[in-house]
Parts: sequence; C-alpha cells; structure tokens
Amino acid sequence: MKLGWIGIHEEGIPALDAVCSAGYQVQGVMTLAKEAATGRAGSACYADICRPYHVPVYEVGHVNDDRSLEILKAWDCDVLVVLGWGQILSPEVLRLPKIGAVGAHASLLPRNRGSAPVNWAIINGEAQTGNSLIWLVPDVDAGDVIDQRSFPISSYDTCRTIYDAVAESNRDMLLSVLPKLADGVILGSAQPESDAPLLPRRRPRDGAIDWQNSTSQIYNLIRAVTRPYPGATTEFRGQALKIWTAAAMPELKTGLPPGTPIGPVRSPRPEGCGQLVATGDGAILILEAEDGLGRVLTGRELCEQNWTQRGLANAA
Repeated sequence: MKLGWIGIHEEGIPALDAVCSAGYQVQGVMTLAKEAATGRAGSACYADICRPYHVPVYEVGHVNDDRSLEILKAWDCDVLVVLGWGQILSPEVLRLPKIGAVGAHASLLPRNRGSAPVNWAIINGEAQTGNSLIWLVPDVDAGDVIDQRSFPISSYDTCRTIYDAVAESNRDMLLSVLPKLADGVILGSAQPESDAPLLPRRRPRDGAIDWQNSTSQIYNLIRAVTRPYPGATTEFRGQALKIWTAAAMPELKTGLPPGTPIGPVRSPRPEGCGQLVATGDGAILILEAEDGLGRVLTGRELCEQNWTQRGLANAA
C-alpha cells in the first residue's frame, strides 16, 4: 500500500516516524515552504524525519496549487495522510488517493469542530478532550470517524502537553488502522448531527489578558496559548509583556483593582519565585514573563523587577 503524507505541525511527526519505521511505502511528504510556514505555531521540520528513511520532501505554498497537484498525482498513492496541516484540501485533491484521504482533528468530534480545538478546550476549562481520525471531505471536520482516542485535561496541562497526547494518539491510531485498510477493510461511521458553530480562529491579539476575569480564566488562557503559541499578553509601562507561565492561587481576596501588582513572591528555589498580580476574584502568580526587549524573566530576576502599582494593563 502506497502512502502520501501532508503535514507541517509537530503533531504529525511521531506518526510519520512510526509509519516509516514500520516499513510502509511513503511516496513523499508535502510540507509548507519556509515563507508560507512563517508565523505558524508548532511548525516542524519534516526533512529531518524523512532523511533517514530516504523519503523525498516537497515544499509548497498551498496544497491545491498546480505544482502540488502534479506532485500528488505522481505519487499515485492508495492513502493520503494529512496531519497538522490547516489548509482545506480541494475536491480534486481528495479524489486522487485510491482509498481516500485520512486526517485527524484534535477533539472528540463532533464536539469542537473548527480551529484551535486544543487551545479552546483549555481556555473553556474543559476536563476532557481527545483526537479523531477521520476520512477527509470538502466540508470542515465533517468526514466519517475512523477511530477516536480520549484523554483528560488536568489543571497541570498546557497546550504543549495536550498536543503531545494528540501526537501520540495520531501515531497509535494510524498504526492500528493502516493494516486494516491494506487488507481492504472498510472503516468509518458518520458523525452524530451537531448544530454547534465552528470554533473561530485564534490570532495573537486574542491572547490579551483581561485582568477583570477570574484567576481560573486567566490561568487557563495563559496555559492554553503558551509555547509554541504566541503567549498571553498584557501591558507593562506602555509596552507589551508576554506571560508564559503562571500559578493559580487559592481564593485570595486582595481588595485591589484587577491588574494591580501585589508584589514579589520569593523562594530559595528559582521555580517558586514570581510576581503576584490581582485578578477579578483573587490573584495569580506570574512565574515566567518576557519583556519588550525579548528578555525572558524567571526566578530571582523576575522577583526583582519593579512591578509597581498601576503597572499592568487594566490596573485602576
């Protein structure tokens, strides 16, 4: 069985490595050219994985352009695997593989169709998410479900740890499904009907912290858009400040306006140091921040910053 592969995000790397290692015939990997991939969070270099397996890599601007179509036709593949891509495949592309095009969506479909499902699940405080392997169709995240895996979202998870679980499930589901497809087994069942709207795209500006929100809402936002995403942002003395890591505090009534820096929290252990900031219902401890000069501040260095009263956006 001949496979074609399309991907740019890190979530597809373990699956590609495992499929190549298992001896499947991968005709080639299509990924985004550097200029097209710039600014895409979680982008990975697929050439590094392909090189040891002697799998050719093709860099393109868009999967549906003429050059991409020529490459895909030349592969003459049975199954086209599309993981961590982001561009909707045209009907012409979807007709090329003999068996079909397989993709994945990082949610338990039909729940959380649309963009950035992992980030939204954390932002919304969901306790569980998962990953769905589906047959790709021209509509968004609407194909028949081949397999699904679920996993919890704990209060300690970030977008990185959940995407690690997504990547592992991509690998496990594909390794389970490909032998069945090679044997001619027909897989997949229609998704249940859902009237839920598609999740909207997220942009860097959507990471702005509203200090009027509760501690849990701010904590969820910070861990949902931390690396490899652009980070949660606020303003400090008129300049942008990124917040990469924080700790949610227990109920703590400060009586201070939201966004007011309360003061440094010191510890002999660097990871325990930070700056305490008032929120809409309490306080949150900032453990890692990046200033306007690109300096990442943690530990004692962060503690010794003069985060004076009225220093952050939304402070009264």
